[in-house]
Amino acid sequence: MQIVVQDATLRSRILFVLGALLLFRILAVIPIPSIDTARLEAFLGSNQFLGLLNIFSGGGLSNLSIVMLGVGPYITASIIMQLATVLSPKLKAIYQEEGDAGRQRFMQYSRYLTIPLAFIQAFSFLALLRQQGIVADLDFVNMLTSVMVIAAGSVLLMWIGELISEFGVGNGVSLIIFAGIVASIPPTLSQFAFTFDFAQIPTYIGLLVATVAITAAVVFITEAERPIPVTYSRRVRGVKVLGGGSTYLPLRVNQAGVIPIIFALSILLFPQMIATFLTTSSIVWLSAGAKAVVSGLSNQWVYGTMYFFLVVVFTYFYTAVTFEPNQIAKNLQKNGAFIPGVRPGNTTAEYLGDIITRITLFGALFLGLIAVLPIIVQGLSGITTLTIGGTALLIAVSVVLDLVKKVDAQTSIREY
Repeated sequence: MQIVVQDATLRSRILFVLGALLLFRILAVIPIPSIDTARLEAFLGSNQFLGLLNIFSGGGLSNLSIVMLGVGPYITASIIMQLATVLSPKLKAIYQEEGDAGRQRFMQYSRYLTIPLAFIQAFSFLALLRQQGIVADLDFVNMLTSVMVIAAGSVLLMWIGELISEFGVGNGVSLIIFAGIVASIPPTLSQFAFTFDFAQIPTYIGLLVATVAITAAVVFITEAERPIPVTYSRRVRGVKVLGGGSTYLPLRVNQAGVIPIIFALSILLFPQMIATFLTTSSIVWLSAGAKAVVSGLSNQWVYGTMYFFLVVVFTYFYTAVTFEPNQIAKNLQKNGAFIPGVRPGNTTAEYLGDIITRITLFGALFLGLIAVLPIIVQGLSGITTLTIGGTALLIAVSVVLDLVKKVDAQTSIREY
């Protein structure tokens, strides 16, 4: 009887996830009025950041739907809050020392920050798209209404993601992004079929083989970790002997996930967006400088080089923010644990810091390569309709691996 209940529980969770994602896809096809779809498609195709933002919005940006921002503001708010822990000891104490209650409080702060960020991003993108002629000129009332609708759509998606995390299986925000990636596959395949060229069949086969190899590499790097052996000293309390066991401390090769890619694209976005606004300036030298910046960032190889460099830098930066060797060494010492051959305390912290620095190099280079992979593939093959989306592939593989683990955890409950 217990098995039937557990199966029914898992089934209801999966059905809840499917229903929530179906609602999300319905919202993603409801557009805001006065859109030039031809100009929108051309603009998205020429802008790397907006292409990634379209993935985070679940395809909502490609037709300027009411959820065009997707979960982007929530992700930005989460990143800002995590970085704020470096500057604010109080936030750091809430996140690290108050347990689950502190983390829930920390997440609530992220939700509050999402609301103003959604309004700011909604106004900024509408202003930019209006300048490009994609959205018609709006008066104050219509502009305010559109901004409020778009911001509310983003907050609604955040709420749907939270419901999926609570009543479904897996991380809700990640599943929404994954749904957007999956939803973009049919249009890509249809466009590929329309432009299919028999003369390029060897190239297509090569891309297919490369896709399989890169997917395997993403799985390997995502799951790769360096085990650090840890031994617990024996303690005698009365007639009992406690401790004395051995385990290991796993250090992941890719500690940062896809966060460095988001950071790098955000840094590249600001000069490009500001320069786009200034190209129409009446000041000659300012307009000329803005056009030079736009032209430079439009060069795929210049953009790719800067992108790769920023991803590597931010991988080290984010790993340094989230991984604290001193705190880990202190916790090991409090629990009577030590790394064989390494003195407890500062020596253990230095040892862990040296290891994480070395293995992060492989993770950073891999993330940088994955980020610029579409640019490399387009440059070598000349095919733009069917390319290996590095960031989308990394997100999809990470979400699938996490979902499989969560389903296994749900089914394993039944065995106990």
